[in-house]
Amino acid sequence: MEIKEAQERIKDFDIARGWADNWNLKDLALNITEEVGEFWSLIKWIDDEKQKDVIRNKKADASDFVGDTLFLLLKLSNQMNIDAAISLQNTLDEYEKRMPPEVMRKVGHANKLAGGHDNKDFNSQK
Repeated sequence: MEIKEAQERIKDFDIARGWADNWNLKDLALNITEEVGEFWSLIKWIDDEKQKDVIRNKKADASDFVGDTLFLLLKLSNQMNIDAAISLQNTLDEYEKRMPPEVMRKVGHANKLAGGHDNKDFNSQK
């Protein structure tokens, strides 16, 4: 399913239930936090290899997390009248500039505090 199609389906879902004008961004944001917390409880305090094992063994739980979180993000997008596909494209374009592949392959991550690379201020360099 394309992002735009998913966003429209969620809009239709909300309209059918009388929720289209239910502006409660705070509760939706808190619900996303709750979903992240549930996912975190699957993988917290274990190393990378064990995390991979847990996800392989609890694939349905991981899939539910992704689906629930995407649903909530697209619902938020609808309420704020934001095209999620354009938002994602803009973010990907920005990340391409901030984290070039040739640099990232050398440093491995974007956490500057841990020795990574993130040219977050690329816009001010134009």
